[in-house]
Amino acid sequence: MKKDIVIPKVENVFLAAIQEWSDELMEKVWYVHLVNDSDFDLHSVMVVSKAFGTLDGEMKKTSLLRHAFVNVPSVSVVKIELLDQSVLLLNNEFMITYFIDNTLYDKKFTFRAQSITPDYVEEVPILFVDGVIVR
Repeated sequence: MKKDIVIPKVENVFLAAIQEWSDELMEKVWYVHLVNDSDFDLHSVMVVSKAFGTLDGEMKKTSLLRHAFVNVPSVSVVKIELLDQSVLLLNNEFMITYFIDNTLYDKKFTFRAQSITPDYVEEVPILFVDGVIVR
């Protein structure tokens, strides 16, 4: 029975952490963006995020954050959330679920602890700015 279940592969959809200036905080901060570099619109997009890891020998984890987007057009970017400076020391995990036509896709993306730094930036497709990408 398991062999009859087809799990579609997520392609050309990924996350990028991009550093931007915040007038509110008066400093540069990291925002996570969902990048749809595919030829298809994403429908009923759900994003669940959390951070977890060990700090000073103690296990830490944040509460779950949930975001929903009705539609993410093809070749577009949606800002998901601000990453607080304190969670950059932890693993930041994002579970993305969406539909293309009537097919459900889902994938877990993880920014490893301390990987969201200017040391790991590369050019983000569509936006053409520097950011940390996870595929």
